[in-house]
Amino acid sequence: MERILFGDNQFFAVNHISDEKSRAQSIKFKDDAAIIKVLDDAMSCGINTFMCTTHDRIANICDIVRANPEKYKDFKIFPCMPYAHKYANAVTELGIAGTLKQYVPGNFFGSLFKGGMAYLSKDYESIMELMIDAEMKMFKGINTPVIFVQNVITDLLLGLRAYDILAAFHAYVKKKYNAEAGFITMNMPMLVDVLHKAGIENPIVCASINKAGFRMSGGKEIYEETLKTKKFRAIAMQVLGGGAIHPKEAIEYVCNLPNIESILFGASSKGNIDNTASNIRFFDNQKQGTAA
Repeated sequence: MERILFGDNQFFAVNHISDEKSRAQSIKFKDDAAIIKVLDDAMSCGINTFMCTTHDRIANICDIVRANPEKYKDFKIFPCMPYAHKYANAVTELGIAGTLKQYVPGNFFGSLFKGGMAYLSKDYESIMELMIDAEMKMFKGINTPVIFVQNVITDLLLGLRAYDILAAFHAYVKKKYNAEAGFITMNMPMLVDVLHKAGIENPIVCASINKAGFRMSGGKEIYEETLKTKKFRAIAMQVLGGGAIHPKEAIEYVCNLPNIESILFGASSKGNIDNTASNIRFFDNQKQGTAA
């Protein structure tokens, strides 16, 4: 994975600081061209990996990427699934049958049969595989080396102790899409232990990691200890602590932690993208110089 990953919250009016900023972002990114411009700005700053939800509008972005293969030859997408609102809205507008026709890939009746039998036999792994295929439909032909399960599902499965489903997700994306599985969570210490016990070596785990302890279940200290002592590939998100930490201070803290493979952030302007990327590279170089 690349050191710096670019996120999508700003494109879909997700802002942890204020509702006013969310509304402004919703207006700013109402057209796909505005999203593409920011992605191009990120690429110009040396960031070539876009980590995003499977929001309907991402399908339009994928169409543009596929239509410009030379321009986006080094561009990668890390899909994060499922995007629950998409299905809820589709059922409201299209009904259950219409939603299946819209999102189920391949032969409709074959997939429906697979899903129907899964429900009858309570074969949850087959249901999961069907949902993954539905979510991945929009990314056909796009380089997707890591596929993530969203924290609402990861943490639900942790709470239910359905650890075999997490292992099955890991196995299926590797077999079907030749990709690595990634897991987003609000409880990194617990998840890392569970994945290790499930036989997943050196797992990819994305979690809130920040100096303020924002959305870090169990507290900052146990996260720091997990990073020091456990073998996994950590992706730090929400590094600004929901806006509670000055950006430079926030990035310095994360860059100085052990075992942080990647840092995920989102931004709406080229200036902010360049500033954040520059700070990450500055503190990385400073840490390497100290180590030497």
